Amino acid sequence: MDIYITDDKNIVNEIVDIHIATFQGFFLTFLGKGFLKQLYKGYIEHKQSNLIIARQDKEIVGFIAYSSDISDLYKYLIKKKLLLFAWYSFAAFIKNPKILFRLLSAFSKSEEVSRKEKYIELASIGVKPNVKAQGIGSSMISYMKEQIDFNEYKYISLETDAENNEYANKFYLKNGFVLIRTYETKQGRKMNEYRYFHRN
Repeated sequence: MDIYITDDKNIVNEIVDIHIATFQGFFLTFLGKGFLKQLYKGYIEHKQSNLIIARQDKEIVGFIAYSSDISDLYKYLIKKKLLLFAWYSFAAFIKNPKILFRLLSAFSKSEEVSRKEKYIELASIGVKPNVKAQGIGSSMISYMKEQIDFNEYKYISLETDAENNEYANKFYLKNGFVLIRTYETKQGRKMNEYRYFHRN
């Protein structure tokens, strides 16, 4: 298996397909393929963000999207892609007009994720369902840790659902992440925040 950082925008469709298979029923998935394609292209284009992919027998089987300045990434996406996001999310808005508030809340997140210390945000990780439990997710996280200068960045941060999400929560604990807090979003969704602190 090969794991590496990519700047190839041609593989974004495959990343989107893995996202949809991994995050069925999630808000971003509901916004559709066009929206997700622009989002993951943003991780390639933004200088402080990256896409890691795992390739097995020439097939992309997993990915990680992360950023060393997630606040600036959100600002970049708003500046460069707002009209495209609006266009691609229009069909979802017609189906459910309530998503407008959720969208506005997501785009206003740039200040919420701004912190004094420098850190890495693990924004998304997905593995093809047919190859889960083969260690691909853990291998990608190990590779990601190797790319980070922990003299510069204090920790890796991520958030995941606290309820009905036992597999993911166990996965992060197994990979050395520590539960920092559990909180509730404005929509009433309970979330766990995890951090990984590098130990020499």
